[in-house]
Amino acid sequence: MSLRPWRDIIRRPSRQIMVGTVPVGGDAPVTVQTMTNTPTPDIRATIDQIRRCEEAGVDIIRVSCPDVESTAALKQIVRGSRVPIVADIHFHYKRALEAADAGAACLRINPGNIGSSERVAEVVRAAKANGCSIRIGVNGGSLEKDLLEKYGEPCPDALVESALDHIKLLQDHDFHEYKVAVKASDLFLAVAAYQQLAEAVDCPLHLGITEAGGFVGGTVKSSIGIGSLLWYGIGDTIRVSLSAEPEDEVRVGFEILKALGIRNRGVRVVSCPSCARQGFDVIRTVQALEERLQHIRTPMSLSVLGCVVNGPGEARETDIGITGGGNGKHMVYLSGVTDHHVQDEGMIDHIVRLVEAKAAEIDAAEAEAAAAAQPVPAVTAA
Repeated sequence: MSLRPWRDIIRRPSRQIMVGTVPVGGDAPVTVQTMTNTPTPDIRATIDQIRRCEEAGVDIIRVSCPDVESTAALKQIVRGSRVPIVADIHFHYKRALEAADAGAACLRINPGNIGSSERVAEVVRAAKANGCSIRIGVNGGSLEKDLLEKYGEPCPDALVESALDHIKLLQDHDFHEYKVAVKASDLFLAVAAYQQLAEAVDCPLHLGITEAGGFVGGTVKSSIGIGSLLWYGIGDTIRVSLSAEPEDEVRVGFEILKALGIRNRGVRVVSCPSCARQGFDVIRTVQALEERLQHIRTPMSLSVLGCVVNGPGEARETDIGITGGGNGKHMVYLSGVTDHHVQDEGMIDHIVRLVEAKAAEIDAAEAEAAAAAQPVPAVTAA
């Protein structure tokens, strides 16, 4: 029995596939993806963008391959990436063959768009030969004409039927290393389609609300849609689709997972919206701390509260806390206990140093515990 059953999420069972070295589905952590938006043939710009996403924590990254120049560049991009690369293929099956040979860990395709059964078979053979998985990507904005005629509009039944049709094309060629997405810009449609698909298949599911919008609006829509599905236990990998930089998509994705307690990476900030009681500028302080603490990967918590109304209570639940006081003198909490005061001047630098020290302490303790858990080699007699 969990100590806090209201926080428990019972994850949908699914079989596991590999995207390069990253497991997806089964009991693997929910992974965070994004997609580059640089011209793929511009290898340097694409790798630079991948590097920024890696620093933000991305697990898997997708690269568009619409033409032969892109697949030609893919081999160097794959070599320059520290995370698995998914090649985004839409219509031309030869791009999928080239991407598989170039080292893509996964091919994002709709098998029905590839052409004849023999062309699908060629793609499957290339995927098997190169150890590629496949992501079937169904989208409410590009449903097949026959399904639109059958259902009259994009609806959950139409998205799921499309997904099942594409799955059958792969299964007919004895290919089972696939994951599926049924995305829509309408979050109600997407959520309903994923719920329906989750009951029909055992493969991993890739979650997303497509064309979600700009940074603020898209973050809200994605958090509601992706967050509610994850809360139901549905979802094995996610991509937050924003009209924003790819590394921002990664950060939002991790924030969704952190809010649900599914994955913890970096500093989880608890902060108040601020009011006239605040003893320091909470908004600017939080902005500065979030910016300066992006390099911290160790999971930990930091509370930043402007006054003593809720500050002490929140600080008791976090690793480090600060509560605003009078005359520019603020209380610092360590491991939930009042510890010392800090003045306005140098406060942000002080908190950054405390967080870095706490992260180092946690890392050292974990390393020591891991070393202690290693079996002691047996001593043999001479």
